[in-house]
Amino acid sequence: MMARTRNAADIVLGDVLAMVVPDLRRHCHDPWWVIGSAAARLIGAEVVVADVDLLTSAADADLLSGYWLAHRDANHFPPGEDRFRSHFVRFVFPGLPVELMGGLELWRENGWEPVQIGETAVVNFAGLAVPVPTLAEQIRLLERFGRPKDQRRAALLKSLGGATS
Repeated sequence: MMARTRNAADIVLGDVLAMVVPDLRRHCHDPWWVIGSAAARLIGAEVVVADVDLLTSAADADLLSGYWLAHRDANHFPPGEDRFRSHFVRFVFPGLPVELMGGLELWRENGWEPVQIGETAVVNFAGLAVPVPTLAEQIRLLERFGRPKDQRRAALLKSLGGATS
């Protein structure tokens, strides 16, 4: 990936990651990843990051919910409950909200299927080693999610590296 100049949005993202990544490393017993727009941004896509999506195991999500209780946004209910389910909690951290999805599942024609990450890349961002799905893996996930915003982001990611699904 080409190096790019960090702008104000990257600084905010770096600040939020600096608040949460140490806790993820310290408290999670299972693998975890940054996904969504933040993951796309971390691998070089020019996207607006509205929140930091974290994919963890259900057990780690429950554990982190206790550590981050003071930041919990009890008034937020995610859309798409007919399509996605997880141990979901939204937290308000200075700069960006953090959305924790533990044991994320996607509704498919045969029922609920776990969302699994096949390949991981570790991105050095703001002095932190941050695990994200690889470019090809992010494209695969977004195409599987299938919402219009996911399809647009998958097309954008394909333009970064010519990856195909």
